[in-house]
Amino acid sequence: MSDCMSSRRDLLKAAGAATLLAPGVFLLAAPTPSKARPEDTATDSSVRWGLLVDTNRCDQECTACVTACKEEMGLTGHGRPATDAQYIRKVEIAEPKTGFTRSLPVMCQHCSSPPCVDVCPTGASFKRADGIVLVDRHVCIGCRYCMMACPYKARSFVHETTTDQLPNNPRGKGCVEACTLCAHRVDAGIVPACVEACHSKGRGAMLFGDLLNPEHAITQVVAQHPTSQIRADLKTDPGVRYHGI
Repeated sequence: MSDCMSSRRDLLKAAGAATLLAPGVFLLAAPTPSKARPEDTATDSSVRWGLLVDTNRCDQECTACVTACKEEMGLTGHGRPATDAQYIRKVEIAEPKTGFTRSLPVMCQHCSSPPCVDVCPTGASFKRADGIVLVDRHVCIGCRYCMMACPYKARSFVHETTTDQLPNNPRGKGCVEACTLCAHRVDAGIVPACVEACHSKGRGAMLFGDLLNPEHAITQVVAQHPTSQIRADLKTDPGVRYHGI
């Protein structure tokens, strides 16, 4: 892509404001995903929202995405890291033979074939037509089967009575919860909070968009650069992709 000026211009236009640093290394501004979806309109299967994380740009010390998620979703801590709700976490990975390391954010991977949905006995765990995986708190019975089925350790359980909840993320004791890909923001035509914070306070390592739309920057980058899905061997087809691992 760096050798083709026309392709480069197309990518810059699609991304909003982007700078190509070198082959395989890119810095992309956070674009608005699309126009807002009317409240009385159902989600559309012609869209599949996804995330791309450039691990070359993800700073090990940066937790802007984690902080933004907690603030956006009203996640209050109780001093117990092992059980406090956490929709997104930073994970350090290493190649034992070479010592090569990377830091990357991990959240619900919004799989095309989500194991959490398969095992849920009540239908509380479900996937929207646009690929976003959610939990209906009104139907969840707290069995936690979905937590055991998720290969990404991406779900949390609410142990305490919650207060000061936000309208966009009503929470309930005894329910399972996870990253919603900020569905309330996406439906309003705004990128997820983690992506916004990564570009305003971090190093611009996250890109959001429609994986089925050839006009979206995320689709063009995925088509032209090598990307990986965590545990691709499980055939869950995650909507979250990583570059550089």
